[in-house]
This record gives sequence, structure tokens and C-alpha cells, in this order.
Amino acid sequence: MRKGVLFSVTSLMILVLIQCGGKTDGQPPEDLTYQQEILAKVKPMFAAVPDLMPGSENDTEARIKLGEKLYFETALSNTGDMSCNTCHDIAKAGVDNKPTSEGTNGIPGPRNSPTVFNAGFHFVQFWDGRAADLNEQAGGPILNPAEMAIPDSAAAVAKIKAIPEYETLFTDAFGENSIDFENITEAMAAFERTLVTHDRFDSFLNGDLKEITKAEVEGLDLFLGKACVTCHMGSMLGANMYQKNGLIKPYKDLTDEGRFEVTGLEQDKFMFKVPTLRNIDLTGPYFHDGAVESLEKTIIMMGDMQLMQTISDEEAGKIAAFLKTMNGKRFTQS
Repeated sequence: MRKGVLFSVTSLMILVLIQCGGKTDGQPPEDLTYQQEILAKVKPMFAAVPDLMPGSENDTEARIKLGEKLYFETALSNTGDMSCNTCHDIAKAGVDNKPTSEGTNGIPGPRNSPTVFNAGFHFVQFWDGRAADLNEQAGGPILNPAEMAIPDSAAAVAKIKAIPEYETLFTDAFGENSIDFENITEAMAAFERTLVTHDRFDSFLNGDLKEITKAEVEGLDLFLGKACVTCHMGSMLGANMYQKNGLIKPYKDLTDEGRFEVTGLEQDKFMFKVPTLRNIDLTGPYFHDGAVESLEKTIIMMGDMQLMQTISDEEAGKIAAFLKTMNGKRFTQS
């Protein structure tokens, strides 16, 4: 009887410890006060990545399926060996990890290929904002003589019509006799609108204080303290404004004049879309010309050029550790 009572009392104590958040191994619960303070500070500045991109409410399964096939379609290049995925590789976080990508002529272009993941959340497309949305962006590389080099939209349509299986796919997606350039780019945009990533920083913003480590939160604190949030805010931590590259000190290469090449306005010289920091660790090399391999070096350069902030190697390492919490879970989970 006494053994039974002792067993019951012991079981009750264990239950109470579990319910109260205690531990039976003698270790005190983790103090998350610092993480809670930083979370409260950043809540007004950042947001978790939404589940759906703007426009996706109109996307059908048939259009997404068609768009995925077109995204990998090499017939949309003049040599028949390049697709959208060549430079925006889905398996590599939506990039090719080259400084700049080669066109079908084998010549590297002037700008780094940005990631296609989460691109539909950006306020404009391309480094210089020359496309308003994913539909407009999708057609650009196909017709660009330095990229996929199809001479005109009619030639692109003819190439797709020459592949028999597309007739059924377009009919399912858009109706009969619907193979045209507008529907090609619309289908590709529908597929790209499925390329959403979520990460550990999202979970932290949603209240899971243990999802990122205290050291990573220290990097976030430095990110705030060094004023990186001046341009990198919102759900994308960027991609919602233009900014001059070399605001305080000029960038080392001034041959690319950025948005000026689109508008011709003097105030747009060296203005580029602020890149998103989502998946930034996976999508190097960095800057519009892909000239810097190291994320830490990029952080130091940005502090100096843009913010008149001195960032030490140690501080850059801590900020980089925070930025790595935005690696999409689809790339980090086996």
C-alpha cells in the first residue's frame, strides 16, 4: 500500500513539473527575455512571408502545370538549350550562383540573376524595375537578344505550337486556340506565384522565440543598430523601394547606371531595386553585378557605402548569422 502511495505522489510531482514548464533533469528553463524584447522591437518593421502571392487567387491548377512546363522549356530559346530555369534554378534557391549569367551567345550579361522565389511579392521586377509584375517579367528574357534571344513574340508562339502536347495543356488552362504570347507569360507567372518560401525568422515573428538562437537574435539586434532596416523592411526585408547604390560612398564600378537606363532621369542614376534578404545566404554572389562572393564582406561594404557605419568582421558575422535564419525551410530541411 505504501509503495502504491509513493508511486502516486511521485507521478503527481512529475505531472506538476511538466504542467508548470519545469524540467526533471535539474536544468532551469531557458530565459527568453532578450528574445522577447527584440521581437517586440521588430514587430512594427517586419512581417512574415504571406502564404499566397498577389494574383494567385486567379491561378488554376491547369495554368500552374502549364507554367511549370514552360518554365523548363528550352524551345523558348533560339538555340533550344536554355530555359528560365537555366539562370533561375529552382534547385538552387532560384539562382545560378554566378556573378552574371550567360545568354545563348555564351557572353555573360551585365547583371546578376536575382532569385525567382518570392519575386511576386516585390514591388517591381528586375534590378531596374523595368517590368511591373511577373507577367511582364516572364516575357523579357525570352525576347532579350542577350539572353534567350527569340526574335519576337510570334516566333516564340510558333515554337510552342510546334510541340503537339502544348495544344491540350493550353486548352485545359485557357480554352481552345489559346496559344499566344500573353497566355505563355500568364501561365509562367502562375507557376512563379507558387514559389513562396517560409523560414525560421517567419516562425520567430509569429511568436516562436526558440526558433532562432540567442546569437542569431544578437545579429538581428545589430541589424537594427546599424540601421540596415532603413531599406530592408517589410515581409521581404527589401524589394519595396529603389535606393542609390553608393549613397554615401560610390560603388567601385560605375559603368551600370541602374534605373537611369530605363527612365533617363538624372535622379535615377545608380538607383536599383533594394534586394530582398529572404534566402540571401543561398543566392550569392552579391550586388547587381555579382562582384562580391562573401555575405560578410557585402555587409561590411553596405554599412560603409550606404550608412556611414563601420561594421567589424565580428559584427558582420553576427549579422550574417541572423540573415541565414531567412534560408527557406524548403532548402534546409531534408
